[in-house]
Amino acid sequence: MLTRRQFLQTSAATSAALVAAPAVVSGQNLNSKLQMAAIGCDAKGWSDTREMANHPQVQHVAFCDVDLSRTGKVRELNPEAPVYQDYRKMFEEMGDQIDAVTVSTADHTHAIITLDAMRRGKHVYCQKPLTHNIWESRQIRLQNRKSDVITRLGNQIHSHSYYRTAVKAIQDGAIGKVKRVQSWCAATGHGKSGFMDRPKNPVSPPSSLAWDLWVAVAPMRPYGVDRAYHPWGWRDWQDFGNGALGDFGCHILDPVFSALNITGAPLDAKADHTGMNDEVWPAQTTVDYTFPGTEYTTGSELKITWNDGGRLPGVGGSHVPPTTALPRSGSLFIGEKGSLVLPHVGEMRLYGDVPEEVETLESLNHYHGWVDGCLSGKQPSDGFEYGGALTEAVLLGNIAVRYRGETLKWDAESLTIPNKPEASKWVTREYREGWEIEPVA
Repeated sequence: MLTRRQFLQTSAATSAALVAAPAVVSGQNLNSKLQMAAIGCDAKGWSDTREMANHPQVQHVAFCDVDLSRTGKVRELNPEAPVYQDYRKMFEEMGDQIDAVTVSTADHTHAIITLDAMRRGKHVYCQKPLTHNIWESRQIRLQNRKSDVITRLGNQIHSHSYYRTAVKAIQDGAIGKVKRVQSWCAATGHGKSGFMDRPKNPVSPPSSLAWDLWVAVAPMRPYGVDRAYHPWGWRDWQDFGNGALGDFGCHILDPVFSALNITGAPLDAKADHTGMNDEVWPAQTTVDYTFPGTEYTTGSELKITWNDGGRLPGVGGSHVPPTTALPRSGSLFIGEKGSLVLPHVGEMRLYGDVPEEVETLESLNHYHGWVDGCLSGKQPSDGFEYGGALTEAVLLGNIAVRYRGETLKWDAESLTIPNKPEASKWVTREYREGWEIEPVA
């Protein structure tokens, strides 16, 4: 007997082979819909859900959010679809009716939801960073190799013309082989919540919110006050988010990884910052990474520096004139014969001995590309193998932040920091009872 997934893929292949009508997109069967569930329904969850719903072959059959007050907009997409607070109950009751899920929740819950979905054979689109810690990301990569599912990281600018064009220009040799990369972000490591420490005199959560489900894998704490953690402030807090590096690293470093074909893990990382406590991330951070060189770099090693909190790099050693204003967020690629400045969601700028014109690639729909992959069985770029490696590198930077000024050597195979063994404890976390994540066998 065919499973629903096998039916979708078989029907899609048959449709592509037999039907030549103009309305048919190659690899899809217009008579079969991808049955989708959205986990996380407001803010980024709403934009993810809305974009998926715009695909003609998507039918949302369930919605899930720990805060029912944040489900009003998605309910309008399909008023007949049930709404859950607990994704586990949704899977138990509707597992055989769901083909794919979007995971648009706080960082600390990405892994447990994504792994559960993949183990059940569901296609998954998960927001960035893929996970809250490196061990979780590695588990997802391992499960991705075992599960016959289509995956994609939610860094949608990966498919934008600006990023795709810059990646091609670098790989075509527009600036020669790359010697050095600087990446930076205007966002601060904390500031979304307005708190430096846990709120005093915490209040009860609103009746619409299942606080136990929101905390999930993290240590339990009082609700606090509105917006301290939920729905907006969680990125500031070490228990729940990953600060500016976690928020923007998988965006801004994505074209760096893609253009230079970085597949190897960092060799080491060293961080500096403006100070931190045990609760929130620093306001401003610098992380110096060393990566193995690739066919697009000049040497056996490549230095990449990350700055956030509005820290801008200097342009010394590049082909960029010293009076040039850099974008608020972006990357600077320093090549043998030229340099390339790529703003975060902006058109690249070339300096030095560079071509007058480069080929412009069109923007692709990142969301629909994943849906098309689910229907055709073809994995698009930016799946969890790539996204997991990118996330692991980003999160190593946040371990380095905890050991200011020290170079942490990274052993990617064993997931350890051999020259600072006590730092290895931050590769994973202690999971709250009842919310443990089982390792991939």
